[in-house]
Amino acid sequence: MSDSVNTPEATRPAEAAQRSAPGPSARTSRSKGEPRFPDGPQPDPAGSHFERRIRSFQPRRSRVTTGQADALARLWPQWGLDIDGQRVIDLAELFGNANPVVLEIGFGMGEATAQMAAAAPDTNILAVDVHTPGQGNLLNLAEQGGLTNVRVGNGDAIILLREMLTPDSLDGLRVYFPDPWPKKRHHKRRLIQPEFLTLAATRLAPSATVHCATDWEPYAEQMLEVLDAHPDFENTRTEGGYAPRPAFRPLTRFEGQGLDKGHVVNDLLFRRVPHGTP
Repeated sequence: MSDSVNTPEATRPAEAAQRSAPGPSARTSRSKGEPRFPDGPQPDPAGSHFERRIRSFQPRRSRVTTGQADALARLWPQWGLDIDGQRVIDLAELFGNANPVVLEIGFGMGEATAQMAAAAPDTNILAVDVHTPGQGNLLNLAEQGGLTNVRVGNGDAIILLREMLTPDSLDGLRVYFPDPWPKKRHHKRRLIQPEFLTLAATRLAPSATVHCATDWEPYAEQMLEVLDAHPDFENTRTEGGYAPRPAFRPLTRFEGQGLDKGHVVNDLLFRRVPHGTP
């Protein structure tokens, strides 16, 4: 996954290995300035319309396999969303139904997202990342599994939340294994900060769940601290602290590799408190 906001600027080696999907590379010659996928995700959908701030991600131009490129070309016009910040999204129109919508920020190669979508077909998942191979892979998995409840967003999740979603439109937020930015001078790049939670709270319906997971214990401690202190959220565990991994969150290959190395994975499950609750 990523901190993302969608894909980390400095991906850890284990995570980079997880993201590498087998398959032949899609190499095509194109003239200078010609878009990589004319009808697919754009390199910088928001362009220069919004302020330049310190971001927790940077798009990476990784190799795209033939299968991923084919999925992007065929499925992006139907199931993809460029986050340009220029319009407000009608989520019911985007998904073709009024089912609850969960926003997932950073999905890596999309395997866990596809598994969760298959297990809960009545829940729509808007999965956002900037990693082109992962976008193509998730579209591929969605098509293979007949998963009509997945839409893939490309771009900055902050712009999506602030400019393109309406108040109380989300029933959940998932941030799994964001980049921990371990160096102290980079902590300001971490996604889970008070300002981000304040923004997210405006788009989450009362009782919506925020679910974070990380294998970086110092980051888990920071997440717990800022979520505990935020007036718009309450811990779903009455005794406080971390939650056991819920059954609906699949154990990913990346997570399994970390556990084999002795990493401790912490889940945090918080609830959006009703508006006006002191």
